[in-house]
Amino acid sequence: MNNKKDYYLPFLLTAIVIIVDQVTKILVVKYMSVNEVIPVIGDLVNLRFVYNTGAAFSLGAGFGEIARKIMLVFLPFLLLIALTVAYLKSVELTRAQRWFICGILGGGFGNLIDRFFRSEGVVDFIDIKFFGILGMDRWPTFNAADSFIVCCGIGLGINLILSGTKQKKEQDS
Repeated sequence: MNNKKDYYLPFLLTAIVIIVDQVTKILVVKYMSVNEVIPVIGDLVNLRFVYNTGAAFSLGAGFGEIARKIMLVFLPFLLLIALTVAYLKSVELTRAQRWFICGILGGGFGNLIDRFFRSEGVVDFIDIKFFGILGMDRWPTFNAADSFIVCCGIGLGINLILSGTKQKKEQDS
């Protein structure tokens, strides 16, 4: 870590992700009806307003109320706190890794806000055609927070693999 700016500035991304996520969800709830579909790019991309009471792919939607609160609120909250603490304590994270982690934190907290304050569930609204891949005509509906979690998670994973490969080459030299 070079300086405090490199350390704290990525948290700006966390705030931006939460704001973008919540503003888009507020707009969807205000201007769309549940299950309404608005084509954006033909049949390829739609806005489709649904409430998700589960996690990714609606996993856990059938759980009882207590199990759902533990699995979808309490445990994710603990994981986000643990990730934040790991971020704050680590001196070995690269600048890119810090930005990726803060994007994941923003998405995670964005969805947790829905779980705390929307009894209906998390607002999902991005619907993409999947062309029968993995037996699915359409990818499960998702939101901006989910996009940041996935994209930053992939970026972090690739970055960790590449930095591990680089370190191994340096050790072998």
